[in-house]
Amino acid sequence: MADLISTEIITANILVIRGKRVMLDSDLAVLYGVKTGRLNEQVSRNIKRFPEDFMFLLTKEEALSLKSHFATSSWGGVRKLPRAFTQEGVAMLSGVLSSERAIMVNIQIMRAFTHLRRMLLTNKDLKRRIEEMEEKYDKQFAIVFQALKQLLEPAPTKPKSQIGFRMYNDSEKS
Repeated sequence: MADLISTEIITANILVIRGKRVMLDSDLAVLYGVKTGRLNEQVSRNIKRFPEDFMFLLTKEEALSLKSHFATSSWGGVRKLPRAFTQEGVAMLSGVLSSERAIMVNIQIMRAFTHLRRMLLTNKDLKRRIEEMEEKYDKQFAIVFQALKQLLEPAPTKPKSQIGFRMYNDSEKS
Protein backbone atom coordinates (compact mmCIF):
# COMPACT_ATOMS: atom_id res chain seq x y z
CA MET A 1 0.00 0.00 0.00
CA ALA A 2 3.09 2.23 0.24
CA ASP A 3 3.02 2.90 -3.52
CA LEU A 4 -0.74 3.38 -3.60
CA ILE A 5 -0.51 6.31 -6.02
CA SER A 6 2.60 7.36 -7.93
CA THR A 7 4.26 10.69 -7.32
CA GLU A 8 3.86 11.51 -11.02
CA ILE A 9 0.06 11.21 -10.83
CA ILE A 10 -0.04 13.41 -7.76
CA THR A 11 2.38 15.95 -9.27
CA ALA A 12 0.18 16.19 -12.37
CA ASN A 13 -2.69 17.30 -10.10
CA ILE A 14 -0.69 20.07 -8.42
CA LEU A 15 -1.60 23.42 -9.94
CA VAL A 16 -0.34 26.94 -9.38
CA ILE A 17 -3.17 29.29 -8.49
CA ARG A 18 -2.66 32.75 -6.98
CA GLY A 19 1.05 31.99 -6.91
CA LYS A 20 0.58 28.96 -4.65
CA ARG A 21 0.95 25.27 -5.44
CA VAL A 22 -2.45 23.73 -4.71
CA MET A 23 -4.62 20.70 -5.34
CA LEU A 24 -8.33 20.93 -6.10
CA ASP A 25 -10.91 19.28 -3.89
CA SER A 26 -12.15 17.06 -6.72
CA ASP A 27 -8.65 15.76 -7.50
CA LEU A 28 -8.02 15.08 -3.82
CA ALA A 29 -11.35 13.27 -3.51
CA VAL A 30 -10.39 10.97 -6.39
CA LEU A 31 -7.02 10.24 -4.78
CA TYR A 32 -8.63 9.58 -1.38
CA GLY A 33 -11.33 7.43 -2.94
CA VAL A 34 -14.23 9.51 -1.63
CA LYS A 35 -16.83 11.75 -3.26
CA THR A 36 -15.97 15.43 -3.54
CA GLY A 37 -19.10 16.29 -1.53
CA ARG A 38 -17.98 14.02 1.30
CA LEU A 39 -14.51 15.60 1.38
CA ASN A 40 -15.99 19.11 1.41
CA GLU A 41 -18.49 18.08 4.08
CA GLN A 42 -15.65 17.05 6.38
CA VAL A 43 -13.78 20.27 5.63
CA SER A 44 -16.90 22.33 6.40
CA ARG A 45 -17.36 20.52 9.71
CA ASN A 46 -13.75 21.36 10.62
CA ILE A 47 -13.49 24.74 8.90
CA LYS A 48 -11.37 26.24 11.73
CA ARG A 49 -8.57 23.89 10.69
CA PHE A 50 -8.44 25.47 7.23
CA PRO A 51 -7.44 29.14 7.29
CA GLU A 52 -7.03 31.05 4.00
CA ASP A 53 -3.39 30.01 3.59
CA PHE A 54 -4.39 26.32 3.89
CA MET A 55 -7.51 26.34 1.70
CA PHE A 56 -9.45 28.85 -0.39
CA LEU A 57 -12.41 28.89 -2.75
CA LEU A 58 -11.65 29.62 -6.37
CA THR A 59 -13.32 32.65 -7.91
CA LYS A 60 -15.69 32.19 -10.84
CA GLU A 61 -13.00 33.57 -13.15
CA GLU A 62 -10.38 31.12 -11.83
CA ALA A 63 -12.79 28.22 -12.17
CA LEU A 64 -13.69 29.20 -15.75
CA SER A 65 -10.03 29.64 -16.58
CA LEU A 66 -9.26 26.15 -15.32
CA LYS A 67 -12.22 24.72 -17.16
CA SER A 68 -11.18 26.32 -20.45
CA HIS A 69 -7.52 25.49 -19.87
CA PHE A 70 -8.17 21.79 -19.40
CA ALA A 71 -10.91 21.42 -22.04
CA THR A 72 -12.60 18.73 -19.93
CA SER A 73 -12.76 19.52 -16.28
CA SER A 74 -12.44 16.93 -13.56
CA TRP A 75 -14.95 18.94 -11.53
CA GLY A 76 -17.34 19.37 -14.48
CA GLY A 77 -20.93 20.31 -13.74
CA VAL A 78 -20.77 21.26 -10.10
CA ARG A 79 -22.83 24.01 -8.54
CA LYS A 80 -20.22 25.10 -6.01
CA LEU A 81 -16.88 26.65 -6.70
CA PRO A 82 -13.94 24.28 -6.19
CA ARG A 83 -11.73 24.49 -3.14
CA ALA A 84 -7.97 24.69 -3.54
CA PHE A 85 -5.77 23.18 -0.84
CA THR A 86 -2.17 24.21 -0.26
CA GLN A 87 0.40 21.73 1.04
CA GLU A 88 -0.52 22.68 4.60
CA GLY A 89 -4.21 22.24 3.82
CA VAL A 90 -3.59 18.78 2.39
CA ALA A 91 -1.65 17.90 5.54
CA MET A 92 -4.59 19.11 7.64
CA LEU A 93 -6.91 16.84 5.64
CA SER A 94 -5.16 13.84 7.17
CA GLY A 95 -6.67 14.80 10.51
CA VAL A 96 -10.13 15.24 9.02
CA LEU A 97 -10.17 12.12 6.82
CA SER A 98 -8.96 9.26 8.98
CA SER A 99 -9.29 6.24 6.71
CA GLU A 100 -6.25 4.05 6.08
CA ARG A 101 -6.27 5.06 2.41
CA ALA A 102 -6.43 8.78 3.26
CA ILE A 103 -3.39 8.45 5.53
CA MET A 104 -1.36 6.61 2.87
CA VAL A 105 -2.40 9.00 0.11
CA ASN A 106 -1.51 11.97 2.31
CA ILE A 107 1.98 10.58 2.81
CA GLN A 108 2.39 10.25 -0.97
CA ILE A 109 1.07 13.79 -1.53
CA MET A 110 3.53 15.23 1.00
CA ARG A 111 6.33 13.38 -0.82
CA ALA A 112 5.15 14.85 -4.14
CA PHE A 113 5.15 18.41 -2.76
CA THR A 114 8.63 17.83 -1.32
CA HIS A 115 9.80 16.41 -4.65
CA LEU A 116 8.50 19.52 -6.47
CA ARG A 117 10.22 21.81 -3.98
CA ARG A 118 13.54 19.98 -4.51
CA MET A 119 13.15 20.21 -8.28
CA LEU A 120 12.52 23.95 -8.08
CA LEU A 121 15.57 24.45 -5.87
CA THR A 122 17.68 22.36 -8.24
CA ASN A 123 16.45 24.41 -11.20
CA LYS A 124 17.30 27.64 -9.39
CA ASP A 125 20.79 26.32 -8.68
CA LEU A 126 21.19 25.24 -12.30
CA LYS A 127 20.00 28.63 -13.54
CA ARG A 128 22.48 30.38 -11.24
CA ARG A 129 25.34 28.20 -12.53
CA ILE A 130 24.44 28.90 -16.14
CA GLU A 131 24.36 32.65 -15.45
CA GLU A 132 27.80 32.43 -13.84
CA MET A 133 29.13 30.55 -16.87
CA GLU A 134 27.62 33.12 -19.23
CA GLU A 135 29.36 35.93 -17.37
CA LYS A 136 32.62 34.02 -17.42
CA TYR A 137 32.40 33.12 -21.09
CA ASP A 138 31.11 36.52 -22.15
CA LYS A 139 34.39 37.98 -20.91
CA GLN A 140 36.40 35.35 -22.73
CA PHE A 141 34.40 35.75 -25.91
CA ALA A 142 34.78 39.52 -25.76
CA ILE A 143 38.43 38.99 -26.72
CA VAL A 144 37.39 36.70 -29.56
CA PHE A 145 34.81 39.19 -30.81
CA GLN A 146 37.37 41.99 -30.64
CA ALA A 147 39.82 39.90 -32.69
CA LEU A 148 37.11 39.13 -35.24
CA LYS A 149 36.25 42.81 -35.57
CA GLN A 150 39.88 43.63 -36.21
CA LEU A 151 40.01 40.96 -38.90
CA LEU A 152 36.82 42.24 -40.51
CA GLU A 153 37.79 45.92 -40.47
CA PRO A 154 39.88 46.96 -43.44
CA ALA A 155 43.46 47.81 -42.52
CA PRO A 156 44.59 51.37 -43.16
CA THR A 157 45.78 51.48 -46.76
CA LYS A 158 48.79 53.27 -48.18
CA PRO A 159 48.36 54.91 -51.52
CA LYS A 160 49.18 52.33 -54.12
CA SER A 161 51.79 53.07 -56.68
CA GLN A 162 50.76 52.54 -60.24
CA ILE A 163 52.01 49.54 -62.05
CA GLY A 164 53.17 49.90 -65.59
CA PHE A 165 54.47 52.73 -67.70
CA ARG A 166 53.61 56.30 -67.09
CA MET A 167 53.54 58.75 -69.88
CA TYR A 168 54.73 62.23 -69.14
CA ASN A 169 53.86 65.33 -71.04
CA ASP A 170 56.66 67.62 -72.07
CA SER A 171 55.47 70.12 -69.48
CA GLU A 172 55.70 67.51 -66.69
CA LYS A 173 59.31 66.64 -67.50
CA SER A 174 60.69 69.96 -66.48
